[in-house]
Amino acid sequence: MIYGNVDGVKKYALDRLKKIYDMQVPKDVLCSREIVGIIWNFSIYLNREISVAVNRRGEVVNVTIGNSSTVDIGKFTSLENRLSGIRIIHTHPGSRARLSMVDVSALTKLKLDCIAAVGIKNGVIELCMGFCKIEDKLIKAEISNEITLDEGLQYNILDKIYGVEETLKLKDISEEKGERAVLVGTDNRESLNELEELARACNAETLEKVFQKRDTIDAAFYIGKGKVKEIGMICQIENANLVIFDDELSGSQIRNLEENLGVKVIDRTVLILDIFATRAKSRESKMQVELAQLEYRFARLSGLGTVLSRTGGGIGTRGPGEKKLETDRRHIREKIYEIKSELKKAGKVRDIQRRRRNGTCKISLVGYTNSGKSTLRNMLCEIAAPGEIASKGKAFEADMLFATLDTTTRAVELKDGRIVTVTDTVGFINKLPHDLIESFKSTLEEINYSDLILHVVDVSSSRVEKQMEVVNKVLKELSLGEKPVLVVLNKVDKVDKDRVKAIMSECRSLDVVCVSAKYGINLEELLEKISDLLPTSIKKVQCLIPYTKQSLVSFIHNNCKIEKEKYGERGTYITALVDEKCYDKIKEFVVRQ
Repeated sequence: MIYGNVDGVKKYALDRLKKIYDMQVPKDVLCSREIVGIIWNFSIYLNREISVAVNRRGEVVNVTIGNSSTVDIGKFTSLENRLSGIRIIHTHPGSRARLSMVDVSALTKLKLDCIAAVGIKNGVIELCMGFCKIEDKLIKAEISNEITLDEGLQYNILDKIYGVEETLKLKDISEEKGERAVLVGTDNRESLNELEELARACNAETLEKVFQKRDTIDAAFYIGKGKVKEIGMICQIENANLVIFDDELSGSQIRNLEENLGVKVIDRTVLILDIFATRAKSRESKMQVELAQLEYRFARLSGLGTVLSRTGGGIGTRGPGEKKLETDRRHIREKIYEIKSELKKAGKVRDIQRRRRNGTCKISLVGYTNSGKSTLRNMLCEIAAPGEIASKGKAFEADMLFATLDTTTRAVELKDGRIVTVTDTVGFINKLPHDLIESFKSTLEEINYSDLILHVVDVSSSRVEKQMEVVNKVLKELSLGEKPVLVVLNKVDKVDKDRVKAIMSECRSLDVVCVSAKYGINLEELLEKISDLLPTSIKKVQCLIPYTKQSLVSFIHNNCKIEKEKYGERGTYITALVDEKCYDKIKEFVVRQ
């Protein structure tokens, strides 16, 4: 079977490539001349990379077709203190044979026996080989110079492989794990610092931050050519395997940067999408993330480079969309249509749930990511949702960006007896990808039905003003700028009073309350403020329910807050707080209001 990107490949080409599985490779050499000739000729004909995997018995175990700049080499396992027993030969059509950082990463992560690239230089076919080596108790790469094809195919690789394995057995080896990133920004240093937090959320180690202030964006590289060379040197010195840009890149810019830097290049959008793919739990949020991933890749299908990673791992390749990376536009378009149809069905379910809550006041928590929305919702449910109204389950809370992606709604009881719903929503962030906003619009529409929006603000952040501006901008994009808003200044326990007063003075035209959700500070005041701002239709009534109408007593117990209840000769006397719906049902028995 031929794996990978076989779309558009004619049957005779696939049949010819399948015959490679029947060919035997001498055990002590990299590959046979016949196999290299076949994959090179078809690679030039298709303008796609082709890889062949060979085991130590000389058997071909995998043949994969990629695109013009990448190919998936498959997944191989290795035992502890052993190499994988697999050698990889792949082509670089139209370019030199030198191994990229992605090739090197695949070599060390998968502990391959050898990885080799076949390329062309000045019209001559050349070969570049890479082997694992042990250095400072770490598995690293030893890369050969570009050599002629004859020299490469005559090299005895078994001696090299067995030597490495002997060292592996004798030494306690620690494998280098994770992604080591260089961050690049052109906006401002604060945004670059936020990018570092996003990278940390993806478990990527930041080695260096590079900032270049530019008036115009370079169409080919986004940054200047000199800065590209500087970043390339940093990657070599720091052994970085990833470069993350703070702004959205085009497909051609990603391809050009990767060709010059030799490492995987992603942008802020891919990073955020990767976080969302990792954190999404519900079926709907997973579909929304997949939709955003597909929309992003659809626009860049012809230009994406090593984001379509050969190793099939790392930032930008996780999540529900990872198997669609190499599909063509038609398949992606069909998948987008399918997901949108599913999301419409989910939207109809929410509409039904919303109608069932009709008459109940609705509150939505919005704010910058990691501002404390989920913690606040949990605390409100804990102190204002006793008994049967108590939270069915806590929202996940953690000191990290985008800890909550799934919109959840819970009921709480206010001091005046009203039952209201509190909805926790996904956090916003500066430069939030447009595709992501569009994908989550169906979920964020819940805010549109709110009677009150709680804008949760992290006052301990040095970028608090900018964060508030970002949230207000997104609310306007969602046409929610006219909704009544209560600004909740959270985490007041982390800053001094003067800082809080300064922020409050900037919000003097708005309703503001200061709280600490984590420590429960001022939450009672917050609930009172919510009661004041919500539209009220609650009445305090005294009614006499005859013993022949005792079903109404159960109705009042289930739907109203009872202050007093006693039994008399004529029936049950009840003093309760009721809304209009309940009042209409019991008004004939009301004796005082």
